[in-house]
Amino acid sequence: MRQFINKIENLSLAGLFILIPIFVTIYIATGMINFIDSIGDILPKKLNPDTYLPFRIPGLGIIYTLILALITGLLVRNYVGKKALGYWEMIVDKIPLVRVVYSALRQVAQAILVKGDTQFKKVALIEYPRRGIYSLGFITGRACHKLSVNTHSQMIGVFVPTTPNPTSGFYLMVPEEDIVNVDISVEDAFKLILSGGMVHPNSTPSNITSQSEPRVK
Repeated sequence: MRQFINKIENLSLAGLFILIPIFVTIYIATGMINFIDSIGDILPKKLNPDTYLPFRIPGLGIIYTLILALITGLLVRNYVGKKALGYWEMIVDKIPLVRVVYSALRQVAQAILVKGDTQFKKVALIEYPRRGIYSLGFITGRACHKLSVNTHSQMIGVFVPTTPNPTSGFYLMVPEEDIVNVDISVEDAFKLILSGGMVHPNSTPSNITSQSEPRVK
């Protein structure tokens, strides 16, 4: 009887391991689609398909967003659009709190959507918050020259995310010689952080090596 109960428990756990990620993913995706679909509510009734259809079509908000992004991209590439964007940013820059939020969000969006030097380059270990304790971080590039001019070594920008919410964290400037390279991908590192260390990447301690020569190009 005990073996039968243990088998039922194991099968139930195996099922939960599969169902929980599926349900959470569907829940988040549905919430995002519903939020984006609400963009259609700001359209005039004559332009909103919901006015003429007896039912609501899910996903129209995504199409609206793509069309709006395309039109905005075309506008900001010409003289009139650049002037309008300049006036908008000038107005935002005069509002103390709004200008900080707008500037930060714009830079984050560029870092996420635009391929280039602003993306996470690789995973590293740094001794933080004190010596002897290591934190997992993402190298973002060399620190600004003006910020590292008074130090005796090249400073590297490292973003140390928090667990289980990796969207928040700390930006640290670490001497290059104090960075320990880790041979795992950025995706595997995110899984490790999100799970609080319960999901381990396919790597061994032998893959962790410390190098003194420049590592960020």
